[in-house]
Amino acid sequence: MILRIALLIAMLISLPRTLSLFDITKKLIDSFTEVSVKDIMIRFLFLFILSLVSLELNTNFKSIYRQYSLFVRTSLTIAFNTILFLGIVQLFVTVYPLVTGQVLSESEIGFTYFVYFVILMITIFIARILKYQIIHHEDLLENEKLKQQNLQKELTALKNQINPHFLFNSLNSLNSIVRDNKEATMFIKELSFMYRYILQSGERDVVSLQEELKFLDSYVYLVKSRYRDRFKIDIDIDAEYLEKKVPPLALQLLVENAVKHNEISESNPLQVNIYSKDSDIYVENEMRLRTSFVDSTGNGLMNLDKRYFLLKKQHISISATENVFRVKLPLN
Repeated sequence: MILRIALLIAMLISLPRTLSLFDITKKLIDSFTEVSVKDIMIRFLFLFILSLVSLELNTNFKSIYRQYSLFVRTSLTIAFNTILFLGIVQLFVTVYPLVTGQVLSESEIGFTYFVYFVILMITIFIARILKYQIIHHEDLLENEKLKQQNLQKELTALKNQINPHFLFNSLNSLNSIVRDNKEATMFIKELSFMYRYILQSGERDVVSLQEELKFLDSYVYLVKSRYRDRFKIDIDIDAEYLEKKVPPLALQLLVENAVKHNEISESNPLQVNIYSKDSDIYVENEMRLRTSFVDSTGNGLMNLDKRYFLLKKQHISISATENVFRVKLPLN
């Protein structure tokens, strides 16, 4: 762009000398129409229109077809500017005699084409400069936006650092209050472990199946504290799979899903089975859907499937046959 501007300036400054070299200046002056107020006004008006439309066309209008290839964009730009150039000059040649009462000579018409072409080239260069400034301004705005987003993330991170400490301190305080109640103390201990695991696993994409099962034990303890013998779970996983990787909270989510959507009562206890088979983990339960309203977003299984696909390029399998709801988690 700098090179083009330098060449343009050099060409414009050298133009009068070049015209004098071929004695063109004197011939043009001799053939020029008489200068008048109307002459100046009509020339000013058409040069203003040419400059305005050219700048608008080459600065803003080009963004309309920017999705096309370079060849198409270039062809359209040349076509539009050619139509503008020829149209404005032809309109000027037609309107000038009607306004001033003077007829343009052939040499002056030719010079008009030349002058308008030079003006068009200048406006195209200026439009490019303006376009670069617009892009630069947009980049500055985008950088400022990203900076604000980073500051917001840092603030959120600081809040997340404060909240866990507050909760752990609260749980420790509660534990000291109910220390004589072994059941309450154990409940707080398991809840603290669960919360700590959730925080730590948030920094990892996958965890070992053994870690996930240990976390599930704490969650099951909390569920049994509420439902007692009305909730039962049977876990049968071969030891060879314990080091396999799964997304954090995968098993807990499936057990929670069963607890949330099924009836749990003395007459209809909930039985959840978790077992391994052919390098897969199955979580299943008999379906006895709750008749009361369940506060649920319905996104849990869908989010788990998305996480599985992003991390392992596999989908989980969900089935509901013979009144049994079953989810299969691939381990390979």
